Amino acid sequence: MLKPVPLFIGLRYIAARRRQQFISFINGFSLLGMALGVLALIVVTSVMNGFDRELKTRILSVVPHGFIERDGGLQDWRETAQQLERQPHIEAASPFVKGFALLSANSNSQGAQFQGVDPATLPNVSAVGEHMIMGSLDTLQPRSYQIVLGRILAQQLNVVPGETVILTLPEVTITPAGIFPRTKRFTVAGVFSVGAQVDQSVALINIEDAARLMRLTGRVQGLQLRFDDMDNALGRVSLYAQALGEEFSGEDWSHSQGSLFQAVKMEKTVVTLMLLIIVAVAAFNIVSALVLMVADKRSDIAVLRTLGLTSRQIMAVFVVQGSAIGIIGAFSGAALGLLIALNLTDIVSWAEGLTGGKIFDPRVFFVSYLPSEFRVGDAVVVLSVAVCMSLLATLFPAWRAAQIEPAEALRYE
Repeated sequence: MLKPVPLFIGLRYIAARRRQQFISFINGFSLLGMALGVLALIVVTSVMNGFDRELKTRILSVVPHGFIERDGGLQDWRETAQQLERQPHIEAASPFVKGFALLSANSNSQGAQFQGVDPATLPNVSAVGEHMIMGSLDTLQPRSYQIVLGRILAQQLNVVPGETVILTLPEVTITPAGIFPRTKRFTVAGVFSVGAQVDQSVALINIEDAARLMRLTGRVQGLQLRFDDMDNALGRVSLYAQALGEEFSGEDWSHSQGSLFQAVKMEKTVVTLMLLIIVAVAAFNIVSALVLMVADKRSDIAVLRTLGLTSRQIMAVFVVQGSAIGIIGAFSGAALGLLIALNLTDIVSWAEGLTGGKIFDPRVFFVSYLPSEFRVGDAVVVLSVAVCMSLLATLFPAWRAAQIEPAEALRYE
């Protein structure tokens, strides 16, 4: 016999045949519910982690990790860039000028952010050149008034390289003939496709052309930075900007792109809380199963009490039984969830090939496949919550079992 005795009896109650098959069904249903809940939580959190990884990888490979600007513009940006590149974790710096404008072509109009960039130093801070599907960034030469568009932005304007786009600034020019909006014609030199929101909202032009548009001739707005790790940019950009002087200000990617990643994080939290309801239902089923088991085992409890088991030991018997159901279900679900999460992309691809359909249409969605990234920390949290819920669910039925008086239970036996 296993020792301690409550552990032996609690495990025996799980494995032994019962006269009432309904109790066995409730136990099995509780175990299955716990397994499904844990499985669903691990798979869904892995998918959310995968989307978060894809967005960060795609967006932050193109969007610099940080920006440092100077009030009134920066005259000698190369000297400032050298100072910044000597700071810990900063790998490169590149000048920029940016603004918002209305782009028009072929009777189509679309608002976008235009960025004036230096083709020579931009590859050091952004991988947008690696995502060109038409043309090249090298064509963005001074006074050429060439423009590179994101794929979706080019589709919305219905333009291809060689065609003209009219850029209209949110400013007006006052002349003797009247008030006119400030416009400039650009020739489309290329199209890039990152597979993220920037494809729809960003246009690139030469930094000198952008400086003329923004009336910053001979100056730039600031520098965009590349760190050795995107997480190292958090909090450091503002510190480095303060070190340069009071007229400098800094912003890292958590400010420029943080709302998107916060939305993904919030969605993951909400979905996780909703799926925890499945685990809670399984825990309630454990309560039901144990209440029925206590009613069925009243005489056994009385005999055990007369043999010398204390109320606390009787309580431990049913805590062991209920907890074992929850733990077996939780770890079974975790094992299946791990297998599915690690192979989810291949499973979905196989299903798409079998049915001929697409879960995410690449013409509509930026991410055209189902990404998955299993994280041990998430699995540990899910398992801990499931085990704790199972343990808490056993306390009331076990306490009720411990209150049974032997004489009362054996009166009619």
